[in-house]
Amino acid sequence: MAETQKKITGASSAALFQIFRDGQARTKAELVELTGLARSTIQLRIDALIELGLLAPLTDAVSTGGRPSAQIALNPTARVVVAVDFGATKVSLAVTDLAGNILARTSSKMLIADGPETCLGWMVRTIRSELAGLKLKEADLIAIGIGLPGPVEHSTGKPSNPPIMPGWDAFNVPGFVNQHLKATVLVDNDVNIMALGEQKFAWPGVENMIFLKASTGIGSGIISSGVLQRGAEGIAGDIGHVQIARGSNVPCRCGNSGCLEAMAAGPALAEKLSLAGAQFKGKPIAALVDVIEATKAGELAAIQAVRQAGRDIGEVLTTCVSVLNPSVIAIGGSLALAGEHLLAGVREVVYSRSMPLATEHLTVAQSRAGVDAGIIGASVIAIDYALSIESIDLMTGAL
Repeated sequence: MAETQKKITGASSAALFQIFRDGQARTKAELVELTGLARSTIQLRIDALIELGLLAPLTDAVSTGGRPSAQIALNPTARVVVAVDFGATKVSLAVTDLAGNILARTSSKMLIADGPETCLGWMVRTIRSELAGLKLKEADLIAIGIGLPGPVEHSTGKPSNPPIMPGWDAFNVPGFVNQHLKATVLVDNDVNIMALGEQKFAWPGVENMIFLKASTGIGSGIISSGVLQRGAEGIAGDIGHVQIARGSNVPCRCGNSGCLEAMAAGPALAEKLSLAGAQFKGKPIAALVDVIEATKAGELAAIQAVRQAGRDIGEVLTTCVSVLNPSVIAIGGSLALAGEHLLAGVREVVYSRSMPLATEHLTVAQSRAGVDAGIIGASVIAIDYALSIESIDLMTGAL
């Protein structure tokens, strides 16, 4: 461990700073021991980081004798990041410090189909308003994490043929935002950031997990060996368009038939119940919100439809369990708000069809981060960049 840190921290103040990312305070003596660097070198680099506000001295720590040793720790208030979670019909935005603490947040109804200029224009205006409300300057903002409800080329931040996002294909999201704000912009698929948010909020020690979002569409975010898996083209986890046995010739909006999404997503359930003449409170069940409310109220037809959706989702997840061997499957999205009926269907199939060894320690649970999963995840990718060697090097001049 010490030898590895000698190589890493010998490079710059930014490399030394990485030691503080765990949130623990340390003395200069401890840093000398950890890195093997000379005390004068440690002092030079610590001074640079304190001058930037990234580190701050704490009150003197208790010592075993003599003068107490001053401790130094990450200063989470040095800069801020913005987290933005765009859904099909709603957007949420939060300003957080470098520890992920939410300083301000807002949300608004918004159609992603209105196009990038409209949606991102609202985002830019709202960021400026929130920063002003916190008495912060735009220069205090170091990174913006954005989740979008469609495939994204993460390296460029450009959406890639997103099915429900007309006008967004190949749109240069970072380029547009940087015309107005100079912070680094990181963009990812919304389910990927929800997976990161769920992990940070509820399962910080879990390195192998799947986050499944069931809502207007169905998708999943995969974390394997502690790393988010995006795949070659950024569509890893797109299980909504895996064919299921029960699908037969049911058409899907992707152009194929029999897809999980065409059978088990919110619109599919609402359509099925509507065609069957199902009602709730004297009105037809015609939308996802109706399905959720009817299920919570104990409407039998809705319960049965949601339970079957869980079974269909479980059919695909069974394959995922065999391929990825996760220890946690977290179920989120609007449809998960229907409660245990969806989870019951998922568990019924996953536990009965998977190999016993794969499910012996497998937890299938409702998302604990809930509606905040996307915001938390967007802040994670923004903070990871803000505290990275690359970012700190830019601020310190690679000292």
